[in-house]
Amino acid sequence: MKGQPISVSKAKKAIGDYKKAIGRPDGMAELSIFYCEEALGFLESCSMDDEKYLAALIRMYRRSLEIVSSLPPAERSTYLERLGRLRSRGSNVGWVVEEEFNSLWYDAVDEQQSE
Repeated sequence: MKGQPISVSKAKKAIGDYKKAIGRPDGMAELSIFYCEEALGFLESCSMDDEKYLAALIRMYRRSLEIVSSLPPAERSTYLERLGRLRSRGSNVGWVVEEEFNSLWYDAVDEQQSE
C-alpha cells in the first residue's frame, strides 16, 4: 500500500452512487457494512492513526446501524452479526473506535428493544 492514496471520498461516492441508482435498503446495508469491514481491516494491517479516517469509519458504522435498524426484523440478523464482529474488532485499532462502536451498538440495541 506504500505510496497509494487512501480515499474515503471515493468509497463514499460509490455508496452514494448506488443509493441514487438503486438504493435498496438491503444493498445499502451490505455496502455500508462492507466499507466498515474493509476500512477496519486496513487499519488493523497498517496501524494508521489518521483522525479523519477514524471519524469516517465511526460515521459509517453509525450509518450501517441506522440502515440495518430500518430493515424488517427478519432481515436484520445477518447484518447485526457482522456489525457485532466489527464492534469486537474495534479494540484492535484503538480505544476511541472501540468506545464509539460500543456506544453506537448499545444505543441501537436499546432502541430496537423499545420498539
